[in-house]
Amino acid sequence: MSLFSKKPRYTVVKVSRRKGVPDGTWMKCEDCGEMIYKKTLEENLKVCPKCSYHFILGAYERIGIFLDEGSFEEFEKGMRPRDVLKFKGPKSYREKIEQDTRATGMEEAAVIGKGRINNREIALGVTDSRFIMGSMGYVVGEKITIITEYATKNEFPLVIISGSGGGARMYEGMISLMQMAKTSAALGRHNEAGLLYLSILTNPTMAGVLASFASLGDVIIAEPKALIGFTGPRVIEQTIHQRLPEGFQRSEFLLEYGLIDMVVARKDMKDTVVQLIDYMY
Repeated sequence: MSLFSKKPRYTVVKVSRRKGVPDGTWMKCEDCGEMIYKKTLEENLKVCPKCSYHFILGAYERIGIFLDEGSFEEFEKGMRPRDVLKFKGPKSYREKIEQDTRATGMEEAAVIGKGRINNREIALGVTDSRFIMGSMGYVVGEKITIITEYATKNEFPLVIISGSGGGARMYEGMISLMQMAKTSAALGRHNEAGLLYLSILTNPTMAGVLASFASLGDVIIAEPKALIGFTGPRVIEQTIHQRLPEGFQRSEFLLEYGLIDMVVARKDMKDTVVQLIDYMY
């Protein structure tokens, strides 16, 4: 005898994929859960049209929407990390580098070069959280230092757009930690020369990147709702055994408490940077 004799009051319907609609046509917003037509999302600079959640952009995507078309000249493109410590773990450092290179088409987490923004020449650095979480190894540190020194020598305004969910890269040990001091020293010389440095923080900007070059801008700008901090909120809550305030470590919270200077939507970022350069340079 069946345990449940009553028939269910619902009908199971098998939903088949609509013919002619390819996979990947729609994306789900990570914040509000809205389904977004992928082409609409791309036309909106990868910002959700419903809740204005800013999706993560790759370094070259960001350069493409930030600089004048065709104006970017990349520096040190072939610089790649090496597994100096022969790091072993669930995955070796070498395996991780190869995996993220295949996934992103990049050889490191930083891209640097010069370009124009509304015909104004700038030096630009961008870190990409898709490559080992945008963590700072010796190549990232060296690239940031190179572009800073280039800006100082040529008296260019410097813009660094940070996207890093990781700080110092554990695979490189102390070599990675040294990059915090190196990049900060280079920015100190840039500042002593009386030159402008604009730091743009995107989701996420954390740990050693925030504790070094990302927090040293003459003006610090953040995209809306970006996670910005040294240690993640879950780790802090587990340490202090207290609930954190609503919106803790988000751009708007940090603006209120003075850690950053401006919160600017992606569509307005280029014009805002141009205005700051014109005003301060």
